[in-house]
Amino acid sequence: MSRLGDAVRLAIGTFTAVPVPAPRRVDRSTAGLAVLLAPVAVLPVGLLVAIVAWGADALVVPSVVGGALAIGVGAWATRGFHLDGLADTADALASSYDAERALAVARTGDVGPAGAATLVLVLLAQTSAAGAIASREGGPLVVGALWCLARAAAGVGLRLGVPAARTDGMGATFAGSVRLPALAAVWIVAAGVGGLAGAVLLDATVLQGVATVLVALAAVVWLVHRVTRRLGGIVGDAGGAGVEVALAVLLVGLSAVLP
Repeated sequence: MSRLGDAVRLAIGTFTAVPVPAPRRVDRSTAGLAVLLAPVAVLPVGLLVAIVAWGADALVVPSVVGGALAIGVGAWATRGFHLDGLADTADALASSYDAERALAVARTGDVGPAGAATLVLVLLAQTSAAGAIASREGGPLVVGALWCLARAAAGVGLRLGVPAARTDGMGATFAGSVRLPALAAVWIVAAGVGGLAGAVLLDATVLQGVATVLVALAAVVWLVHRVTRRLGGIVGDAGGAGVEVALAVLLVGLSAVLP
């Protein structure tokens, strides 16, 4: 029970800005469980995202503005942690340096042209798609649910067998902490939730919802593969990048199948 409590506190403290007591112990096992619990640990933030999306739709603001408000409150409630990782990862991958210097690019707090362009494009996709979904009956709940489901992407790059690019930092602490069967179980549940959300709340088919989740998974797997080949292993920033890419794919995918 103590391990579970530590994992929950670590998940909430890592994936949100909600203040929680520090875990008593953080080891590889606790870190892996915390990553797997991420979609559940962020449920309060997902509910906040859904409420903002519903409020914006109720006030009849333009759908893109409503989507921006919903995505924005999610970024605020997570300290922009994953967006920062997305920008740093894009800059590192776009650099023409060797792996060691590319890693140094990822560690800097500066945002270069590649990072800025990636942020703009991904946020534009997220906000416009979130606004389109939220304008449908039950849509705000789907936006909140997808926001939570996207956190499952963090475990893809932290699964057992993926090396850490550095010996320090969050990537080194969490790298290899997630076992593949447990990760697969999380994504099977995510596919089920995505299918039900699409079918029940958006009048899409279950297959369309499941397919959207699988495409998001494929996009994150490709990103992790690209990062590990370019940098020699996984970094913490890439986990955040995967979350933002997964969210964009999930939102765009389900908005595209709206009847």
